[in-house]
Amino acid sequence: MEYMFERGYAETVAPAYVPTGWPPGVHPPGTEGFEQTAVKWLLDVVPPDYRLHGVLMRHPVALASLARHHLAACVEGARQGYRAARAELGQDLPPAGIAAVLSAYQTEGKRLVATARAVDLVSQALKGEKFVPQLGGGRAGSPQPAPAGTGPGSRL
Repeated sequence: MEYMFERGYAETVAPAYVPTGWPPGVHPPGTEGFEQTAVKWLLDVVPPDYRLHGVLMRHPVALASLARHHLAACVEGARQGYRAARAELGQDLPPAGIAAVLSAYQTEGKRLVATARAVDLVSQALKGEKFVPQLGGGRAGSPQPAPAGTGPGSRL
């Protein structure tokens, strides 16, 4: 039996898969503009002076590595600040002020952790890892790189 398809159906490419936590504004890996949008986004999550180092623009994997370390330090700093806030500020702020500071640490901590996860995903993609959707059995929201030799035309 022969099937008829609408004109252009075969030329349509399925949208590239991006895992949960992929940063908005960064094109999916393997699409036009991915590397440029990844660099632009990574430069927005690190201190502005990182833009002064041309090597980071020429080698996006290096920029992603520095961004991962920078964000890991920010997350740890927020955790330490949260743990020490009462002792450090208890004499200087009223209880409502302490509560507000702790709330700020919680909010920023969640944002930093989400950004660190997004940097990890972009870093993996810059290194050529492919993401495939998981149909179950894996952790929710935890993308798995495609196993080597499992693409079209590969043998199992």
